[in-house]
Amino acid sequence: MQIASLIFIGFSLGAAMLLIVGNLLQRQELQPSSGQWAGFLLIAGLASIQMLHLGWSLNRFDYLHAPLYLLLLYSIAPSFYFYARQLLRAETGCRWCDTLHILPFALCLILPYQMALPGAFLVGSGYLLWLAKAVYGLREQRRRFHLELLALGTLFAIALAVLVLGFIWPLLNEADFIGAYSILIGLAFFAVTLTLLRFPGIAADVSEAVQAVYAESTLKNIDKPAVLAKLDELMKQDKLYTLETLNLALLAEQLALSQHQLSELINTEFQQGFSRYIREQRIAAAKKLLLVEPNTSVLSIGLTVGFSTQSNFYAAFRDIVGVAPGQYRKTHDS
Repeated sequence: MQIASLIFIGFSLGAAMLLIVGNLLQRQELQPSSGQWAGFLLIAGLASIQMLHLGWSLNRFDYLHAPLYLLLLYSIAPSFYFYARQLLRAETGCRWCDTLHILPFALCLILPYQMALPGAFLVGSGYLLWLAKAVYGLREQRRRFHLELLALGTLFAIALAVLVLGFIWPLLNEADFIGAYSILIGLAFFAVTLTLLRFPGIAADVSEAVQAVYAESTLKNIDKPAVLAKLDELMKQDKLYTLETLNLALLAEQLALSQHQLSELINTEFQQGFSRYIREQRIAAAKKLLLVEPNTSVLSIGLTVGFSTQSNFYAAFRDIVGVAPGQYRKTHDS
């Protein structure tokens, strides 16, 4: 088990670095929200735990019995909560009751180690119940991102396994506990990385679905048939989707709508969020070009329809069509 745990620890540290750097590069012009900061803290906390596991496994240092390890353990669940709350409930502000999430940290410093360690997993079980309730609240939207929910379900299963591990900790020797915990954290990083590669727009899709569930209608005084006709014209005639910089604000301006109005319109009329709607417009155009321009490279077609990179084009094409662009061209080549 030690070799496997070392492999997963190494993967975790590399994946954590890539996730943080990649997120910072994508949002370098934006001010990170509280939810994004919580996401950074979550990744940093898990990576730090893996670093302590690594030092212990290689007999370099032992911080597993120190307050630092307990503080890191108790930080994971609150960090995940604040990140997921923004994603699954569209809540970005802070409330006075949020200070209650600090209380478990006091317990970890007061309780003896033998009680504080399983206590961290007990606290985590409460947050896991909240997550289950939040995801259940989106059940009416599951048809829009059922595969993405499957990915979230995988993370939920890993979190559940971590909790089980925490509760049976007294029955295991320390080496087996650290090894199993390291592997589960590594699996979580693997699932997140694979999900982001498979569904690069998952955060935007889920966020837009959440807004459709919880937001009040903003379309009461809007001539929806006229707006939908204009939207169809912008897509089919003007091919606005080919703009790499196209975003919700820009398209809303073209339609003389607010961003919230456009988001709700796309959610209610097309049963999907803005990000996926634009990806489908681009993929529909790419499918035609792949067949009518057989000598044009796949990358060139992806860039032509509005994708910024080859990886984003391939990921979106596989997500929507089910096969890679090159395979689609070969299959439908007459």
